[in-house]
Amino acid sequence: MAHLAELDRGPAEDLFGHPKGLYVCFFTEMWERFSFYGMKALLALYLIKHHGFSDTESLTLVGAYGGLVYATPVLGGILADRFLGMRKAVILGGVLLCLGHLGMAVEGHQATMGADGVVHRDLFALSVFYLSLALIISGVGFLKPNISTVVGKLYPENDPRLDSGFTLFYAGINVGALFSAIICGYLGDTYGWSYGFGAAGIGMLAGLAVFVTGQRHLQGHAEPPSMERLKRRVLGPLNTEWAIYLGAALALPVLWGLMQLGNAVLWLQLATMAGWLGWLAWYVTVRCDKVQRHRMLACVFFVAVCLLFFSLYEQTYGSWVLFNDRMLGKDLFPSMVIREGHPVPWSTIPLILSPFVVGAALAMKSTRLAKLLLGGLTLAGTLLILRDCVVLPQTASSLTYLGAFFIVLISPLFAWLWPALERRGWNPSKANKSAIGLAFAGLAFLPLAMGNATVTATSLGSVWWIVLAYFLIEVGEVALAPIGLAAVAELSVPQVVGLMMGAWWLGTSLSEQVASIFGKWAALDIPLDGKIDFAVASAKYGQLFDKMVWVGLGAAVVALVVGPVIRRWMHGAR
Repeated sequence: MAHLAELDRGPAEDLFGHPKGLYVCFFTEMWERFSFYGMKALLALYLIKHHGFSDTESLTLVGAYGGLVYATPVLGGILADRFLGMRKAVILGGVLLCLGHLGMAVEGHQATMGADGVVHRDLFALSVFYLSLALIISGVGFLKPNISTVVGKLYPENDPRLDSGFTLFYAGINVGALFSAIICGYLGDTYGWSYGFGAAGIGMLAGLAVFVTGQRHLQGHAEPPSMERLKRRVLGPLNTEWAIYLGAALALPVLWGLMQLGNAVLWLQLATMAGWLGWLAWYVTVRCDKVQRHRMLACVFFVAVCLLFFSLYEQTYGSWVLFNDRMLGKDLFPSMVIREGHPVPWSTIPLILSPFVVGAALAMKSTRLAKLLLGGLTLAGTLLILRDCVVLPQTASSLTYLGAFFIVLISPLFAWLWPALERRGWNPSKANKSAIGLAFAGLAFLPLAMGNATVTATSLGSVWWIVLAYFLIEVGEVALAPIGLAAVAELSVPQVVGLMMGAWWLGTSLSEQVASIFGKWAALDIPLDGKIDFAVASAKYGQLFDKMVWVGLGAAVVALVVGPVIRRWMHGAR
């Protein structure tokens, strides 16, 4: 059994110049992100409009939830590295995610205001809601770091395709986010919150199916490191594997409670980060030679850049959604929008077909036919999603598709750009790409500030201001995020790559809390009837956006200054 992975590992097969396993990871991650971002697009407005939360309460919960979602991969990465292997960890995470997203469909009755001025909420529905968040948090912890790790393992050391492979993988994340915002956001706003959340749960089931059926294309990289260690008894009749599953179940009540203690999550995150930094200090001192030490410290730079960038980026699911809902128009081409009835998103058709089409394409011996099949699916999906973006009535939730839309549009260009620049000797270092990303993140808030200045009590701002903001911030994300992921996979000592990948998500975890704190600077006290004081709202949003511009540009300057040191510490890694 210990050699089963090696026996199953056949020669690597390429498709579009990359291992077929990349596309298994691509579509698994696509569906997982469909479910995750579909729910996230609705979350802040759902809490405010359905359960009667204030802006501050909503952003606190969104920050605590997002923080735990991205903190748990640290533990998930350790358990996969040492015991479960990536396959079992991803399947466990997928099952938990399915349960969590489907549980979100239990919305209960809408909050009401009593004669005493107190908001009355459906406490049972809220309890199910918190449990659903706990399931999602645990599921992401097992799934998220390990899919990314498998992608890194599919490429030989110093393979020049690695950066473009991670860029394509990152596009998969955003294909899922693109479809989810249109479908889940539209269904949630048009038919009811439970329809949007339920669609997210069905999406996760599809992602799990893609991963399970595509195992042979992962070349054995997802198998447990030691079946003997995994089957060793640790708690009476329980072996290590089942003890991990039991621990995941017992953690759910703890996570359920933490979701109701927002500030406690921040302190837990800080303690976790301190623990990771303590472990890192010991590891680079005791277990690493000079080159390994420098490379591991370079990883810390990319984790720090990740934290700064996503503190700005995660405003898109907090202050940006609320600003868009209250202060801007929604439809890009109002004259083309279908106003009668409840039109159906046509983009659901290629999405439903995708697991079957991908499975057929990967099974084909003819790469030409496989390319035609995947190309046809891509073309159909592109045309139908464009149709839905234009003719469906948009909302602040559904317009979060703009971020994913621009990443899908830009990612192929960047996947081509970096190798092309490399051939000419002009390819920026990973550190400089990080600085570029931070600068664009700061600049993205300029259009929002300009759009905010046009809002009056009788006239909303143009939706095109937020379109431009999304374009700028996504240029920054494509320049920074996939390259940072690739750097962590490439620079980490192989024995702890899962833990280091988890640290990347821990940085993202803290960024969720920082984003929540930033967003509260523009929190409004809006009654249940939704009436807005536009003068107060415009003043608060304007101050927030101005500050974010300077945070992004300042961080970019710092990244440029320390860039030469980081390049030396990478010891030849591009």
